[in-house]
Amino acid sequence: MTPTTLIRAVSSALLAVCSAHAIPPTKEVPVVETLHGVEITDEFRWLEALEKDSPEVAAWTTTQNDATRATLEALSCRAALASALEPWMTLGSTGIPTMTDAGLIYRQRSGTQNQPVMLFRASPTAEPRTLLDVNAMDAKGLTSLDWSSPNEQGTLLAYGTSRQGSEMSELHVLDIATGKTLADTISGKVQLSGWMPDGKSFFYSGLRDVQDPYSRETRYHVLGTDPASDKVVEKQTVPSEIPSSGPTTDGKWLVGTLSRGWQANDLWIAPMDVWMKTGELKKTMLAEKLDGRFEPIDTIGDTLYITKSFESPKGCVVAINLHHPERAAWKITIAERADMVMDRVSLARETMVVTYTKDVCTQFERFGFDGTPKGAIALPGLGTASISTDLKHAEAFVQYTSYDAPPTIFSTSMQHPELTVWKTTTVPGDLSKFVVEQKRATSPDGTQVPMFIVRKRDLVLDGNNPTLLYAYGGFNVSLTPSFNPTIVPWLEKGGVYVVANLRGGGEYGEDWHRAGMQAAKQNVFDDFYACAEWLIENKYTQTARLAIEGGSNGGLLTGVAATQRPDLFSAAIVAVPLLDMVRFHQFLIARYWVPEYGSSEDMNAFATLYAYSPYHNIKAGIKYPALLITAGENDSRVHPLHARKFAAKVQRDSANDPKNEPILLWVDRDAGHGQGKPLAMRIRDEVDQWGFVMWQTGCCE
Repeated sequence: MTPTTLIRAVSSALLAVCSAHAIPPTKEVPVVETLHGVEITDEFRWLEALEKDSPEVAAWTTTQNDATRATLEALSCRAALASALEPWMTLGSTGIPTMTDAGLIYRQRSGTQNQPVMLFRASPTAEPRTLLDVNAMDAKGLTSLDWSSPNEQGTLLAYGTSRQGSEMSELHVLDIATGKTLADTISGKVQLSGWMPDGKSFFYSGLRDVQDPYSRETRYHVLGTDPASDKVVEKQTVPSEIPSSGPTTDGKWLVGTLSRGWQANDLWIAPMDVWMKTGELKKTMLAEKLDGRFEPIDTIGDTLYITKSFESPKGCVVAINLHHPERAAWKITIAERADMVMDRVSLARETMVVTYTKDVCTQFERFGFDGTPKGAIALPGLGTASISTDLKHAEAFVQYTSYDAPPTIFSTSMQHPELTVWKTTTVPGDLSKFVVEQKRATSPDGTQVPMFIVRKRDLVLDGNNPTLLYAYGGFNVSLTPSFNPTIVPWLEKGGVYVVANLRGGGEYGEDWHRAGMQAAKQNVFDDFYACAEWLIENKYTQTARLAIEGGSNGGLLTGVAATQRPDLFSAAIVAVPLLDMVRFHQFLIARYWVPEYGSSEDMNAFATLYAYSPYHNIKAGIKYPALLITAGENDSRVHPLHARKFAAKVQRDSANDPKNEPILLWVDRDAGHGQGKPLAMRIRDEVDQWGFVMWQTGCCE
């Protein structure tokens, strides 16, 4: 018996005991429209309604959810998988501290808590004190802490909460000394943009109309006053352009940006005193309608430091004399590096710390404010690190992680940058038995595409190992190495875990990003297939044992992969995905993504989108990979219509055996895009997804 036959036989035997519900055909109500001369029929447009607006959609979703639950919960490996995952998902976590005049503020979640709590320490060695515990606000754990920001003095903490994954953050302010919440409450998907030096006022952004995701405003609030009377700095006027502004640390300037996607933005600066006294925003435009990113760092005296990708796609630091802000007078203080991508710049006392990415791993370099090199901060290995600094302090905190290294927080200083462990994570197993490799596949146009491979050290590369390939490929997002405890049971079973760094991400700078966006989006998919084919050619796995996973833009990726190359994969997880690329821009906040994808309103962009849109490229009679498609009913980013319509159409058209290669849909009615889920829901989701992958790759025993 060949390995492929054996795998299918095992799958059939497993499903013989599964109580999978038969899914009835979905009602069709054809809608025909013509776009740019192309006639398109959409039989499932009625599934675009939310459940709250359509009892029929709610009933249809219940049928789908019931079938999915029956199938996944009947898997023979489910109980053992849940037991194996639980200790790894209850490790607990500690966030990197923020330094204030009064002490350190940071997040921490014990292993069994649904949400993290905010803690305070007067010094790095002092006993911690709980500031805020959102778990006490909601017994079900559905209230999440979205963000937090203390003032410089460490007397007040602004924070945002939302429920059921909605991300509609409501701003609150906590008195750190008393633990009492102030009366100041601001609703409307609020995000703080910066405290003023007095520690009693701040700038923030929020929606003018919560029903209109494109009504963002930047405003100024003084504690104790009515938010309804807050002064407005700027209003959003174009759906795909996002205004943002906030104060410099010294409070002398307002710095603002207008983002046009993830590749370009305008940058301006205005004197704070003029705006405060007269309401006049006396802007000096530093960069306007240029095709690149200009990100403010902060001011030191009369010098504004920024990073830019314009004419420096891998990033550089520029000093701007605010008395002579014209671009001809800008001074490059830290030049672009050919071998590294500049990710961010952090300011400490007399020191700039630049976070670079080199071959998809973090490196830190220290510089004086004039750009004089001061040396590196050595890290424990090849992984991902972040740093927390403050202009008043030479001390700093570093967090480091990798695929085989759980997060560890170190203390250090700019004068003597040795790392001293401040907080580490104890794991319930031996990670030394696993190895992390970085390999490269060759895409059809010759581009070398890196990927990280995690496996057992003694794994035999015989072409028969169950493998999960994960990727994202968009929005300038870099998939750098980080510890994922949920992969351990998979690795223990002889599974291989692969993360591919596709074009569209930011791993190699802005050129890498642009090579995978808009008209070049097919490069992302081709890179993905090249990685899959490399894994097969190099005897890591075979098609029958190769599953893929992606979420959001990564869900688009796996949806495309399943429809363009159904022959290459045995299974796909298509999580909170975009799948109808002809109509995506018409729902929720999706017009923000038009600079990344284009829009079907444009004839040329339509041709690109229609060519790869997963929903429009499902063909009758094709055997597709088994699919687990997920969505959140409360998702404020990606509408669940994508998952619903796609599932209905693949179920109708595929030649799959529904018992062996099912098309499953799970719409989580207590969740959004995935953020802020309580522990029990996170464990359930991981058991669902890993159980599905193990079943479809022949290792669900």
